[in-house]
Amino acid sequence: MIAAISGIRACVFDAYGTLFNYAAAAAGCRDTLGDKHGPLTVLWRDKQLQYTWLRAVQGRHADFWQVTGDALDFALATLGIRDAALRSRLMDLYMTLDAFPEVPDMLKRLKAGGLKTAILSNGSPDMLRAAVASAKIGPLLDAVLSVEDVGVYKPHPRVYQLAVDRLGIERNAISFQSSNAWDAYAASAFGMRVVWCNRYGQRPERLPGKPDREIKSLAELPQLLGV
Repeated sequence: MIAAISGIRACVFDAYGTLFNYAAAAAGCRDTLGDKHGPLTVLWRDKQLQYTWLRAVQGRHADFWQVTGDALDFALATLGIRDAALRSRLMDLYMTLDAFPEVPDMLKRLKAGGLKTAILSNGSPDMLRAAVASAKIGPLLDAVLSVEDVGVYKPHPRVYQLAVDRLGIERNAISFQSSNAWDAYAASAFGMRVVWCNRYGQRPERLPGKPDREIKSLAELPQLLGV
């Protein structure tokens, strides 16, 4: 049994890939994409993240909706897909991605255990509002925080500081959950306690920081936090 993490007062979650399944958009267009839906999902996601990092380094911020659309355009062009209606459909679906099945019950258990809960995401406020509403988890969250409030993407330390400031809780009393290894390591380097939800079987990063615990599903989180 994995030892519980003590002293936690709040749980903060990454959104895409952690609470919400980014693969659901392309999967929802499988009727049109056929066997290209898998490669599109991977390329779209990879380029989306690359654009956030490159824009942060360049100091040329644009919100996540634009970045997501630019990444999709790159992916579609790479796969030789020219279909304006499909592009529009994919972007619409990205606004209302499915939450992973365990998410609502997991959040209910954390709230029942007296913990604050929040999202801290690269997503724009509009994107996050739509995803939270679609998943019907709004009442289970104390805050939904977007990098737009600091004007730079993860893994910049200002993003993680945003959660500390808004929740009013010291960083070492916050458990941060992400399915993205680079995000988990960055939050750890910042000083948060970190549970890496390694949904995708990633290898450990060679970066500053180290997650406190590694799990495969957020269903494991409440017990890990002793609630």
